[in-house]
Amino acid sequence: MDRKHFLQLMTGTASALLAAPFAAKRARAAPAEYDFWFTRLMYESGDWDVDERMPSNLIDALLQYTHLRVDPKEQIIALADPRMLNAPMCYLAGHKLVEFNVDERRNFERYVRNGGFVFVDDCNHDIDGLFARSFEAQMADIFGADALQKLPKQHPIYHSFFAFDGPPTTSFELNGWGDDLVHDYLKGIHVDGRLGVLYSNKDYGCEWDYDWRNKRWLAEDNTRFSVNIVMYALSA
Repeated sequence: MDRKHFLQLMTGTASALLAAPFAAKRARAAPAEYDFWFTRLMYESGDWDVDERMPSNLIDALLQYTHLRVDPKEQIIALADPRMLNAPMCYLAGHKLVEFNVDERRNFERYVRNGGFVFVDDCNHDIDGLFARSFEAQMADIFGADALQKLPKQHPIYHSFFAFDGPPTTSFELNGWGDDLVHDYLKGIHVDGRLGVLYSNKDYGCEWDYDWRNKRWLAEDNTRFSVNIVMYALSA
């Protein structure tokens, strides 16, 4: 699907999508004809269903800047569901407790260790918040106490499509949201030299959570870094 058809679909069917049963949206399998489909992970312990407009913004950016065949609809799959193991990339976010059950832990570890890529975003923008503390504890328990490390500014993810000199700053950081700090780093977990978990306290999900049609009013498209994340995930 190209960007023109995406725009037509998103504009012409917005009301229909809102009216569609949420359970049906969860259960739909991604068609094989796409190079990328956005997969959001549900987990039992916290509020996984945040930043509802972010996926359409990321999808629009991919269609605008790349030649990928992109599914125009967000996929929502339980972390405990083995179908998530087939996703090209997964997104996990929230504000509250992250405490995986047995199936969730098994699938998360299996996915990452076998070449998968998970982008995790702390919606609190707070390194001492509940999401951050509990998620980091989960990663230490699964991958080891020292597995989660700051990424150097020369990491390939900052040059996988657009060139960045580090992680772009969000307006939430500048406005004092959360811990009132500007985090000039992202963290990650590498497995066999490959980045398998990208972890942000910068609240990119909220930064990109706006109507994609309003992007044209921005002086600079703030979703460009999302393209880097996806292109890295697909090529790593």
